[in-house]
Amino acid sequence: MRISFLLTLSLVALLATACGKDAAQHTAADGTPDKQLPTPTGASGGVTGMPDRPGPGPVGPPVAEQPEVPVDENGTPLLPEAVPGDAQTTAEPTPEDAVAVIRDYYDAINSGDFVRAYGLWSDGGRSSGQSAPQFAAGFADITGVSVEMQSPGAVDAAAGSRYIEVPVAITTTRRDGSQHRLTGTYTLRRAVVDGATPEQRQWRIGSADLRETQ
Repeated sequence: MRISFLLTLSLVALLATACGKDAAQHTAADGTPDKQLPTPTGASGGVTGMPDRPGPGPVGPPVAEQPEVPVDENGTPLLPEAVPGDAQTTAEPTPEDAVAVIRDYYDAINSGDFVRAYGLWSDGGRSSGQSAPQFAAGFADITGVSVEMQSPGAVDAAAGSRYIEVPVAITTTRRDGSQHRLTGTYTLRRAVVDGATPEQRQWRIGSADLRETQ
């Protein structure tokens, strides 16, 4: 009985040793024992797996994409439309433009277009001191007018306006054939204030100082 008990203890010890070796080893798929796995090292990046610092290259917000430039069928870039006319710089009227107004004024009178002549006075003709019918009636007895103009004077400045004088010598012919000569000046003015209309910025007759001579 004692011998059997000792043999039983020996078998139990051998079985325990064999199970310990199996637990300490890992078997690969082909039946060969795996080597011991290395101990994991601490992660060097964040939890997302990205590196702690960005690599070489630009760093910052993304650059906005530039809009595509339209091209025609030949591949030539299409330029934007020209600036509207009211946004473009308009040439300032010159002294010669003032002389041209006086010339147009007498051309209109000789052609009987008194409405046009009246409109060449500033303030829509009111600077003539007459209504449109009164203005036309003043030429009822005149059959022709000739005008000689001399060089205009310098442009003078006033509050929101510009002035210029044009010397003239006028000869009128009446229905009875008589002629009358007048000399003097026309003063033309135009507005330069902000908000002035294109019409107000043009030279218009502001006043006249004409006197009959022998």
